[in-house]
Amino acid sequence: MLDWRAVFWVNVPVGVFGTLWAYLRLRETSTPRRRTTRPRIDWWGNITFAVGLSAVLVAVTLGLQPYHGQAMGWLNPQVLALLGGGVALLAVFVRVEHRHPEPMFELGLFRSRAFTAGNLAGLAVSVARGGLQFMMIMWLQGIWLPLHGYDYDDTPLWAGIYLLPLTAGVLVAGPVSGYLSDRFGARGLSTSGMAVFSASFVGLMLLPVSFSYWMFALLIAMNGIGAGMFAAPNSSAIMGAVPADQRGVASGMRATFQNSGTALSIGVFFSLMIAGLAATLPNALDDGLRAQGVSATVAQHASSLPPVSSLFATVLGVNPIEHLLADDGGLAAVPAAHRATVSGHEFFPRLLAGPFHHGLLIVFGVAAGLGLLAGLSSLLRGATPVTSVHRADPATSPDAGAAPRDDGEQGHDGAEPVARNQVAGDGADGVSPAESKADRSG
Repeated sequence: MLDWRAVFWVNVPVGVFGTLWAYLRLRETSTPRRRTTRPRIDWWGNITFAVGLSAVLVAVTLGLQPYHGQAMGWLNPQVLALLGGGVALLAVFVRVEHRHPEPMFELGLFRSRAFTAGNLAGLAVSVARGGLQFMMIMWLQGIWLPLHGYDYDDTPLWAGIYLLPLTAGVLVAGPVSGYLSDRFGARGLSTSGMAVFSASFVGLMLLPVSFSYWMFALLIAMNGIGAGMFAAPNSSAIMGAVPADQRGVASGMRATFQNSGTALSIGVFFSLMIAGLAATLPNALDDGLRAQGVSATVAQHASSLPPVSSLFATVLGVNPIEHLLADDGGLAAVPAAHRATVSGHEFFPRLLAGPFHHGLLIVFGVAAGLGLLAGLSSLLRGATPVTSVHRADPATSPDAGAAPRDDGEQGHDGAEPVARNQVAGDGADGVSPAESKADRSG
C-alpha cells in the first residue's frame, strides 16, 4: 500500500511541465521602462509582509486547536501574541510601502475604484470558497456515504467522485465567461456569477443531511458555475484597471489577496463549524454511546474530547468511533451485543448528523453573505480613470521639466497622468464601453 505522502508527488510533474512551458512559451509583451539607476528591492516591505502574514496564519492554525479545556484556542496567549504581532507588522508594512520608491505593493493602485472593488470581491470569494471543499468532504465522508452503505475505507475515493460537478461547473463556466467578458464587460458577468454562487449556498442550507444526490450535484454545479462566471471577468477587470507597466505588481497583489483569503477561509470555516458542534455534539455523543451499553465513564470521556476530534475523525477512512474510543481500548470498550451496531455504517453518522448540520447552517450562511458582498463590490466597480502610479525617473521622463498639461492627460486627482494603455474593448475599469457610457450618463 502506498504511503499517504505519495499524494504530494502528483504535483511534481505538473510543476515541472508548468515551469518548462512558461520558460519556452511565455514572451514579454510590455516595453521595460528606461532607467538610469539599478532597481531597488523593497527588502523591508518583503520582510514585514512575509513575517506579519505568516504570524497571522500560524495564529489561525493554532486557534483551531483546543486550549485548557476549551473547544478552540483563540484565548491562548500565544495565539493572541501572534495575531497582535502579525497585524502590527502588516501596519508597519503599509507605512514602509508609502515611503519606498519601488514598493512591493503599489498602494497607489487602490485609488482606482475598479482595482479596489475587484480585489475586495476576490478576497471575499476566496474566503467563501477556501473552506467549502473541506466541509463538503466531511459531509460526504462522515455522514452521507456511510448512511448510503459505503464502507469507511472507500469514502475518500467516492467523496472525490461525488464532488466532480463542482469542478465541472468551474471548468465549463470559466472559459465561457472569459470570452463573454471580453465582448460585454466584466461587471454584469461577475455580479451575476456571485448571485448564482450565493444562491447555491442557500440551496445547500435547505438540503436535509441525508439528501438526494442529484439535488446536491445540481447545487454544487451551480456553485462552480457561479465561481467560474466570476473569476475570469474579475481578473480581467483588475488587470484592465492598471497601466501596462504596473500589471506585474497588480497581478502579484491580486494573487496575494486570493491566496491569503483561501488560507484564512479554512480558519474561519472550521472555527464556525467547531463552535456549532461544541454546542450540541457532546450531549448527543454521550447519550448515543450510553444507549449502546458503553459505560458512563467511557462515554463521558469520548464526549468530552474536543469537537475537532470528531470532525477530523470523519475523513480518516476508518470507523470514527474506533478513533474516538482509542484511549479506552477502541471497540473493545463496547459491549459485544452492541459492537456490530456501533461499528456499523449508521451509528456515528446519525449521532453526528444533527450537530454537524447545525454547524453547516452557520458556515453556509456566512459563505452566502460573503458571496453577496463580492457581488455588491462587483456591481459598484464603476468607471474610474486609470492613473500611472509608479515613481517616475526624472532623468528619463520625457516630460521632465515641462509645465503641467491641461489637455485631459491628468488623473482624477490632477496630480498624475492618466495611462492611455487600456485593455482593448474595455473601459478604464475592465468593463465594456457601453457600461462606461452608462456610468457617465448615470
